[in-house]
Amino acid sequence: MQSTSRDVASAPVLQELRAHTAELHIALEKRLPFFSANLDLPAFLHLMQAYHGFYAPLEDALRTSPGLPAGFDLQPRFKSATLHGDLRAMGLSAEAIAQLPRCPQLPAVDSASACLGVLYVLEGATLGGQVLRREIHGRLGLDADNGAAFLDVYGAETGRRWRTFLDYLCSRPLDAAERAAVVDAARSTFTCFERWLHRQEVLL
Repeated sequence: MQSTSRDVASAPVLQELRAHTAELHIALEKRLPFFSANLDLPAFLHLMQAYHGFYAPLEDALRTSPGLPAGFDLQPRFKSATLHGDLRAMGLSAEAIAQLPRCPQLPAVDSASACLGVLYVLEGATLGGQVLRREIHGRLGLDADNGAAFLDVYGAETGRRWRTFLDYLCSRPLDAAERAAVVDAARSTFTCFERWLHRQEVLL
């Protein structure tokens, strides 16, 4: 049976995730350059290359993880193919994309709890897409057809897909140790992502 919104909001795992990732989330958002006056087309291309360098290997790791959560269809939620399409639309060849640097330090996805923590961050990152899409379209003239599909990867389905993920997460019978592993993986995802973007010199 589907959880109610009240059940989801009060679920211990979600409360713990929000409490222990909020600071990392806010810190990263402040450094992302989407609203920077200095963000031009070359800088946006560089930013999306860095995003691809994190999402592509992390999604590869999720695909092959021995701890992939049961009963949850990940395939429609992978986003690196959309990033690949955006990079092609902005002029990169498939060969050039294949040679882009990839993040070597990823969060572990060796258990169902770890996978859920990583997915909490990756799925949550889609929620601001509508605002970012409008900003980048207004500033750079990019939309889903010419380089910014990733910013609104789920389109009108964004809210529904987020709620579906939360329903799944909060319906899992997680004990205290498993909840801690979910939180640790989510925190690690934020940390690894920020460090990678910093090394790629795309943050403010």
